[in-house]
Amino acid sequence: MKPAGSIVFFTVASGAGYGLLVWLGLLAGTGLLRITVGGLLLAQGLALALVTAGLCSSLLHLGHAERAWRALSQWRSSWLSREGVAAVLTYLPVLGAAAAVYAGAYPLAVALGVMGAVCALATVYCTSMIYASLKPIKEWSHPLVPAGYVVLALFSGAALLAPLLALLGGDSGMPALQVLIFGALAAGLKWQYWRSIDTARPLATLESATGLGRIGATKPLDPPHTQSNYLMREMGFRVARKHANKLRALTLWGGLLAPAGLAALSLGAASPMVAALPLVLGLLLAVAGMLLERWLMFAEATHTVTLYYRGN
Repeated sequence: MKPAGSIVFFTVASGAGYGLLVWLGLLAGTGLLRITVGGLLLAQGLALALVTAGLCSSLLHLGHAERAWRALSQWRSSWLSREGVAAVLTYLPVLGAAAAVYAGAYPLAVALGVMGAVCALATVYCTSMIYASLKPIKEWSHPLVPAGYVVLALFSGAALLAPLLALLGGDSGMPALQVLIFGALAAGLKWQYWRSIDTARPLATLESATGLGRIGATKPLDPPHTQSNYLMREMGFRVARKHANKLRALTLWGGLLAPAGLAALSLGAASPMVAALPLVLGLLLAVAGMLLERWLMFAEATHTVTLYYRGN
């Protein structure tokens, strides 16, 4: 399918923002977050800015963005609607936690932060299920897609938090360890996912889709359309296998394993500022890797409707 820049940015930015909210809430709740009040407010503000920018970007992909609010009413049946509801609900405890931190009500801030972390994680899961629920696309209707979204959000959130703490002079050890763990986990998960979709049988063939397989191989006599149409432009996009393999390698080694290695290197740093150097570089690589991973997720997706255009 044709990768949409607005959706690629949305999933990367919002995923990192929600991942950062998860770690802020959980680490503060367990007493493992070593950060000043000003630093915590800055981190919360950065997370909300990324989430908001991502959500606004997603509206650019809609034909009538002014009607987006109507999607919130279909939460009983639509994962898109559930994502919207969860995204709105996440703002409430997070903003409440920020207000509590500013007022010095730290026990309340911790409780609201944990609630915000749960809501953020739920939002990421709902986003993943928008794609995983689409059965006509075998690359998306896959059990590893939701797991990949959650793990990559936690990885990118930790990749943001670690250099932020180091630059603020705090202890970046715990988030750096999370970058190491979740970077390695994400790399293994993506390798298994790519291996699975490469060897999976197609969901349908032209013979099964038309019901003509019983009489032999099927081929259209004439193309369905004489000119390029929406389906051909949006769902007929294909990336060459040799290019996809190169981009996969860059994502795996440069965007996931390299940041994990740099995070491990920072664990032995003599000071926060020394630790910040590999962590900032790791963050830049992680962002590039996430953009590549999300671009590939769309570029490698094949919709069964393209069967009708085979050979044309």
